[in-house]
Amino acid sequence: MERLFTLQVTIFLLVAAGFGLKRARMVGPQGQKNLTDIVIYVVLPCNIVKAFQSGASNEGVSAYLGIFLLSLFIQAMCVLYGKVVFRKEPEGRRKCLEYGTICSNAGFLGNPVAEGVYGAQGLVLASIYLIPQRIMMWSFGIAIFTDTKDFKKTLAKVATHPCILACILGIFLMFTGVPLPAALEGTVTALGNCNTAMSMMVIGMILEEIERKDFWNWAIAKYTLHRLVIIPGIVYLVCLFLPVSEMVFGSSVLLAAMPAGATTSILAEKYGMEPEFATKMVIFSTLLSLPTVCLWGMAISWRFH
Repeated sequence: MERLFTLQVTIFLLVAAGFGLKRARMVGPQGQKNLTDIVIYVVLPCNIVKAFQSGASNEGVSAYLGIFLLSLFIQAMCVLYGKVVFRKEPEGRRKCLEYGTICSNAGFLGNPVAEGVYGAQGLVLASIYLIPQRIMMWSFGIAIFTDTKDFKKTLAKVATHPCILACILGIFLMFTGVPLPAALEGTVTALGNCNTAMSMMVIGMILEEIERKDFWNWAIAKYTLHRLVIIPGIVYLVCLFLPVSEMVFGSSVLLAAMPAGATTSILAEKYGMEPEFATKMVIFSTLLSLPTVCLWGMAISWRFH
């Protein structure tokens, strides 16, 4: 778990960099808004295409199908789970909590964890696992924040969102093996590699605006418990009764145990839905995920050894 610890430290240093830039007034409100738009409309789509390309493989079809179906189940469960558990929260917070329940940070933290535990095959499984989540976060997830009642309008917005288009392109590239032109692939890779740094710095900028006395509340504690302990616990119990391999079992539980994704803060900022609260969700769940992911790793090891 040394690699996981290194990733956690990297996250907080990047958040600190964004915090420092905002505190030093090197980035103002308009600059922060522009950076948020760049992340959502340019950097994230490139990162998605890049992630799907990394999952290309022709081996272990049954394992791929198994983890894909498990991921579909987890996404459906999280949609219902968030609506029930957080239904009494104020509207802005409820939207952040529902989105954070559906969309974890499995992309940034989950991929290296799966690779570190299960090698290259684990990274491929993580890429397959993330397909439903990536689609959900830019379809149902966007609908949570926009809250439009016009289904056709929502569908049109979702279908033309750069991140959904990136998902479609990524799936096509992953399963066909068709390469992008070298120059285009280099551009997509370079921009996609900016995702973590830019997303975390935006979070740091939002964090700078939070009053220190309001930094903690019980809604955050409740969310963190559900996101890091109860949800992966449900996945663990379900997997006990399924004929899946150790690799699919372990990858599913570890990826389900990831903290809130950085896009929770970014979309909350974009749509004016309590971005400070969303940032607290990301910061605290990420901080506490270090010991909980290690404990889930031990539980999986105990199950198979």
